[in-house]
Amino acid sequence: MFSMFERTVAWRYLRAKRREGFISVISWFSLLGIALGVATLIIVMAVMNGFRAELFSRILGLNGHLNIYAQRGFMYPEPMFTDALAKIPGVKGITPLVEGQVLTSSKEAASGAVVRGIKPEDIKVKPVLSKKVKQGSLQAFQDDGVAIGIRMAQRLGLKAGGKITLVSPRGMQTAFGTVPRIQAFPIAAIYDVGMFEFDNNFVFMPMEAAQNFFGMGQGITMLEMMVEDPNKMNDVYDAVIKTADETSRQPLRLLSWRDVHASFVNALQVERNVMFLILTLIILVAAFNIISGMIMLVKDKGRDIAILRTMGASRGSVMRIFFLSGASIGVIGTLAGVALGVGFSLNIENIRQALQSLTGTELFSPEIYFLSQLPAKLDMGEVVQVVIMALSLSFLATLYPSWRAARLDPVEALRYE
Repeated sequence: MFSMFERTVAWRYLRAKRREGFISVISWFSLLGIALGVATLIIVMAVMNGFRAELFSRILGLNGHLNIYAQRGFMYPEPMFTDALAKIPGVKGITPLVEGQVLTSSKEAASGAVVRGIKPEDIKVKPVLSKKVKQGSLQAFQDDGVAIGIRMAQRLGLKAGGKITLVSPRGMQTAFGTVPRIQAFPIAAIYDVGMFEFDNNFVFMPMEAAQNFFGMGQGITMLEMMVEDPNKMNDVYDAVIKTADETSRQPLRLLSWRDVHASFVNALQVERNVMFLILTLIILVAAFNIISGMIMLVKDKGRDIAILRTMGASRGSVMRIFFLSGASIGVIGTLAGVALGVGFSLNIENIRQALQSLTGTELFSPEIYFLSQLPAKLDMGEVVQVVIMALSLSFLATLYPSWRAARLDPVEALRYE
């Protein structure tokens, strides 16, 4: 497509002489701008993808994809109903849960928390929780022991083997009025799932102990359903509604994970789109720098263009020479940006820790960002999309200056030299 002559002249024009130093500076700034724009876009998209993936893996690993609640009061699901739910295509498992608000207290502090009652055999099949135990063991969970998060343990000054006092707002009726339920539970395990909300606010308790503590009898708060693909659950949702109408005697309501976290999911998507648009402007500004630099180069090389034309170079050849000069800036800048962005994304947690040790400040607070580590997940499809966009803008930026160089009249150019 490009002859050796055109490549040689284009490369020669990129290596400016001393009197053309200002044009070279503009070219270098254009290259640097494209490289930084591409790298920043790749890094930010990788971090946002990683943040979304890590957050959802923890949320969906500890919460059901589809939850079934009673319209009022507690649920008393019949075996026929739960068996019918388990036979729905796409359903992986059904877990009964008891959930309630409590006040946790120790000798050092007190705060609100959420108690989640679950069967011992069910908690062991949740890898997000069972594989994140830092102290103690879930073996003792069967003997009325509870599991608390590491943030709660640090805040209350508790350790595995100690005891935590829980106060339920559902009081007991006595001759002297309503008395709050207060009970101390042994701490069987302390977990660290890496998500501040769960590590700080949740207490997991055996199902029967939770039912007795809240005075629910054999009732439960909800049925938690896990499906094979959380992103494709419309068919499962419709099937559950149909099954509930046919087999359940109790009025029920359904909430999917998208319903529960709707505002959160929408906020992440909007933020991702806006960040992509804003960071694209960096590449666009660099492309405008290419235009200005190439126009100045065409004006400076007017005499050279005239001589090339008189020696037999066609307009198309002149246009390709300047197109190749400008496109080289975009290609080199894009490749440098991809290398920088991918390298930074793959080592972002190590870089964060190094910067924290140098500055002595916490750059990624888990209290604010919900995660204890800075995640990054490269999507090669997005990387290719960024590369195509950067190259397209760079090539488009060179078209007008190249066309202007090709339209230059040799006679007029030589007359004013």
